[in-house]
Amino acid sequence: MDAKSVASAPAPALASYQRKALRGLANPLRPIVHVGEAGVSDPVLRALDEALLAHELVKVRLLAPEDKKATARAIADRSGAALCGLVGHTVILYRPHPEDPRIELPERQTD
Repeated sequence: MDAKSVASAPAPALASYQRKALRGLANPLRPIVHVGEAGVSDPVLRALDEALLAHELVKVRLLAPEDKKATARAIADRSGAALCGLVGHTVILYRPHPEDPRIELPERQTD
């Protein structure tokens, strides 16, 4: 599967408890991708795609965005990743590896 088809795949649908678990896993991580004054450009999206393929769960640092919630949603939509959280100017994104997912999402147990 090439990078273009991975990025165009729909974002995984996550329940709130799964997003919470992913935010916990992301806590010790440092931002890998930085979005500067130029905004969400093609080079930023390429770097994000490579980071998501390598790590599945990444942090993206925004430098003084006009609307951080809209920017976070745009990054998630354009990268095909699920938006797990927005803490300050740091966006937490998750996209499972298409062939070999490493992060196991929690499942709710039914009685």
